[in-house]
Amino acid sequence: MSESQKSSQTPSETLSSFSKVSFIDIGPEQAGQRLDNFLIKTLKGVPKSRIYRLLRKGEVRVNKGRVKAESRLKEGDIVRLPPIRVAERGAAPVVGRQLKHYIANNILFEDEGLFILNKPSGLAVHGGSGLSLGVIEALRAEYPQYRYLELVHRLDRDTSGCLILAKKRAVLLELQNSLRYNRIDKRYIALAKGRWPKGKNTINAPLLKNTVESGERVVRVDAAGKASVTHFKIKQQFPAATLLDIKLETGRTHQIRVHCQFAGQPLAGDSKYGDEHFNESLKEAGLRRLFLHAASLRFKHPLSGDWVEVEAPLPDDLNKVLKKL
Repeated sequence: MSESQKSSQTPSETLSSFSKVSFIDIGPEQAGQRLDNFLIKTLKGVPKSRIYRLLRKGEVRVNKGRVKAESRLKEGDIVRLPPIRVAERGAAPVVGRQLKHYIANNILFEDEGLFILNKPSGLAVHGGSGLSLGVIEALRAEYPQYRYLELVHRLDRDTSGCLILAKKRAVLLELQNSLRYNRIDKRYIALAKGRWPKGKNTINAPLLKNTVESGERVVRVDAAGKASVTHFKIKQQFPAATLLDIKLETGRTHQIRVHCQFAGQPLAGDSKYGDEHFNESLKEAGLRRLFLHAASLRFKHPLSGDWVEVEAPLPDDLNKVLKKL
């Protein structure tokens, strides 16, 4: 193949552009990644088995040399990819006018390293499982000038509130490390069934993730699970429900929902771990979704070292439910 047939690409370009030999310049956002993880992300849609076969055969090169899958990339490296023919991906998902307007008016914080959005209920953090559009796809479409934009953590599709995204890989890694060691103060507001006992301030119960036959992910309290700690404080008491301030000490999948179920006081509107009769009764008050909201975040900025504090107000639909209660 002649030099004229070769091309230089950026990591964000589509799969169809890799139909000829390509060279990718590694910038600071990609530095530090394992080569195999970088390729899996860059070549979305290419089976992992094929990627590892390319590596074993030496068809992927870094700075003209053969490299192992676990090698770490450095800024300034040049990754050579062989021609990789794959099916064309469908058109990029379109961000509707309503979502565009919502995003523009619900940015809680933004600077050169971070992006914090007040996520709406009903929007998944990323596409997949039949969904073409999630938060990350919408933001990448709306802000194509960001070469790097990744989710720092996740929120369930029905959960609203504070969601952090990183514009730099170094910021992503530092914040994920802060989450791992409980250095990010995450507060939630939730409505639980019944009258929450005043002495029940903490639930310390390990959680185990399971996947059932249908492919659905279900979490339960299990001694074999990972340590999980949630702190609760009564915010307001109603005859048949309690509004709670919640602080996470760990961040396991569905942690708040499962811990409330474990306490015998599941969350309002929770179709997976909740109480069907309780949920039906709250529909009369206008509740149409899970009553769980990521209300605030407080953490040290990875770049400046300054404290970042953000709050997401309780959405109107949840406020209306409380007024009717």
